[in-house]
Amino acid sequence: MTAAAYPPAGRREIGRQWKQLYHGVMTTQVIVLNGGSSSGKSGIARCLQAVLPDPWLAIGVDTLIEAMPASLRATDSGIEFASSGTVSVGPQFNALQVAWMQGIAAMVRAGARVIVDDVFLGAAGSQQRWQKVLAGLEVLWVGVRCDSAVAAGREIARGDRVQGMAVSQAEMVHQGVVYDLEVDTTHTESLACARTIAAQLG
Repeated sequence: MTAAAYPPAGRREIGRQWKQLYHGVMTTQVIVLNGGSSSGKSGIARCLQAVLPDPWLAIGVDTLIEAMPASLRATDSGIEFASSGTVSVGPQFNALQVAWMQGIAAMVRAGARVIVDDVFLGAAGSQQRWQKVLAGLEVLWVGVRCDSAVAAGREIARGDRVQGMAVSQAEMVHQGVVYDLEVDTTHTESLACARTIAAQLG
């Protein structure tokens, strides 16, 4: 069950209960969720916003893609979604993504706490780019895994993704990436994953 399944009053109650349990001083400034398409990252991000004692912004790479002009969403210099489900990115996309990442880091340095919902298409290389822009900040790196068959079923149910993305990304985005914590949404609900992540915050 995702956060969307809980009415606003229910989410507020979840947050109130967590605040009663949480007595530490939170030093973590950024939570980076990395996982393949339809792995459950967005649901976890919404649940984290409900259970964490302070307000957190949730920012996903999908927002970056939607903000780009249509001309960059179907060209080899921007981002291309092949019918097989593979995704390729070009130099213009990379340049805009770096600016987007730096913007997120600037928001954190200005005092915002941010949950980043990303897909590391470059695997370890993507993490290294994030590490560079987030240098000096307290970051919790979280791998979000899901069995490829389960993710593929979610992909079909969503109806807003190119079929095949979930399977092609399920393992590839994690190669060489170093995490503080991993969660698996194959059989675990978003809320339970969010609570596991929240318990690891410094």
